[in-house]
Amino acid sequence: MHPTREQILAASAAWVAVVLNVLPGLGAGYLYQRRWKAYWITSALATAWFVAGAALAQDADAAAESQNQLVGLIGLLVLAAVTATEAGLAVNKVRR
Repeated sequence: MHPTREQILAASAAWVAVVLNVLPGLGAGYLYQRRWKAYWITSALATAWFVAGAALAQDADAAAESQNQLVGLIGLLVLAAVTATEAGLAVNKVRR
């Protein structure tokens, strides 16, 4: 007898999924929750962010380098915060 998707999600600890999405980032909490679609969407968004940053940084001068790095870091932190919040809310929603 295999557990359903909702049973797996309800059995997961919300705080673990949140911490895994923040600390290593990039959707590791989704792997813990076995939510593959959310993980691949997060991975695609992070990859697109890296590619966009690399493309925009090609013609940038040295003075703009630190600003570009800060924008890139802030973008990844926002992605981690959004995925962590969503992972926690998903567990709470299934448990209700």
